[in-house]
Amino acid sequence: MPERIIYSMLVLLILACNDKLTHSEFQSNPGGIWANSDAKVFNFTENDTISSNDVFISIRNDESYPFSNLFLIADLEYPNGDIQRDTLEYEMAMPDGKWLGKGYGSIKENKLWYKENIIFPVKGVYTLQISHAMRKNGSAEGIMELQGIIDVGFLIEKRK
Repeated sequence: MPERIIYSMLVLLILACNDKLTHSEFQSNPGGIWANSDAKVFNFTENDTISSNDVFISIRNDESYPFSNLFLIADLEYPNGDIQRDTLEYEMAMPDGKWLGKGYGSIKENKLWYKENIIFPVKGVYTLQISHAMRKNGSAEGIMELQGIIDVGFLIEKRK
């Protein structure tokens, strides 16, 4: 537990030094288990309808994560009610099993591209909903509890 607190403080310090960062938010998974019924919902207000942004999904995992990839469903709802749904796949480990991402110790953080060079065209409150869509090979049933995902978050950075 103390390792997790120190790691979180270091991440916050690093993010505070990023002058492009306009929004950052994370939600934890109790016990490092992400239930497939537990969609992570983030609300953010955007008033700049001119500037380009990059949006990232950030995943913190530990060594108990049993897969080398991660499938996510991301729904971005605009203030006017329009919704963009994306099915995303990210690599989490190299073929030799070495974890991707940054971090020391047992927790790695992966900053994953979600939307590149996006302009938020409407002023108001946006909602980003992220859920996992993991299943075992050959199975149509989704994994009910995904082990090893500590935190799920997102970041918005202004493009320079």
